[in-house]
Amino acid sequence: MKRSVLEFWVGLFVLLGACAVGFLAFRAAGGSSVGGGSGQTYTVTAEFSDIGGLKANAPVKAAGVLVGRVGTIQLDPKTYQAKVSLNLNSQYKFSSDVSAQILTSGLLGEQYIGLQQGGDEQELAAGDTISVTSSAMVLENLIGKFMTSFAEKNAGDGSAPQPAEPEAPKP
Repeated sequence: MKRSVLEFWVGLFVLLGACAVGFLAFRAAGGSSVGGGSGQTYTVTAEFSDIGGLKANAPVKAAGVLVGRVGTIQLDPKTYQAKVSLNLNSQYKFSSDVSAQILTSGLLGEQYIGLQQGGDEQELAAGDTISVTSSAMVLENLIGKFMTSFAEKNAGDGSAPQPAEPEAPKP
């Protein structure tokens, strides 16, 4: 009798743990919160020359506050720019000269779009395009530039290590 009660509690504990892991995996993948209302949104677009690792459903933040989500990401066949649609919460109104940049949470964290309010009195409306954008800083490109400039500096000042000449034998 005691063994079956113990097995029941162990099984219940394992089931609750599996549910918790599933919930956390859903949230980490960008799922909406359970029971959270989606609210009304309006969609605007922004074009970037390089989006790095930005993904659909990534956060859109202003002053660190979540104000929307990335909708779709497409390549414009005429300009070869990444065209990103932003689904912004309708309670947040931005000026028509708002700027957007792709930022990274922490050193190697997820990428998101940061909005910076402009000074224009006219508001951004559904279907508008954000014209002032700043592309992602790709870590691999930065490392490549650093290594290239480091190699050029060493080659230019002659500080690269030279092979040692053998000593002449002493008489």
